[in-house]
Amino acid sequence: MNLDEVICFCQNVTSGMIKDAVDSGAATLEEVQEKTGAGTVCGSCIDNVRRLVEQFAAERASR
Repeated sequence: MNLDEVICFCQNVTSGMIKDAVDSGAATLEEVQEKTGAGTVCGSCIDNVRRLVEQFAAERASR
């Protein structure tokens, strides 16, 4: 996975920024939105953000 890939163009949030938010304790879409702003403008990236939050949270839980 490319952690430099921009997921939210409105807020310029990358996959890596979402991963960092999850790694620092964000466990839900809403918590990641608070930390990064991803998905808070037009909303077109919400599904992708949610998918990444779930993926990174699962990875964190399995460590």
